[in-house]
Amino acid sequence: MARKTHHVVPNPSGGWSVKKGGASRASKTFDKKQDATNYARATSRNQKSELVIHGKDGTIQRTASHGKDPVPPRDRNTHKNNNYE
Repeated sequence: MARKTHHVVPNPSGGWSVKKGGASRASKTFDKKQDATNYARATSRNQKSELVIHGKDGTIQRTASHGKDPVPPRDRNTHKNNNYE
């Protein structure tokens, strides 16, 4: 099953766009990256998807999981051989 994603990407015409993964058109465009990130984060939480935030050069800067992560992070305190007890 393909994971659902939402991306914050630089818009070629200026500003920042929020795109659903695999879409060619932006869901919404903003002047400021922070505004685009806030909108994308709320949308990602609502739709239980992964959020991917890109930099001006297109590289991935941050990710956040708001859905069912196929590879969730392991909590080191739950590891069987820990020495934290």
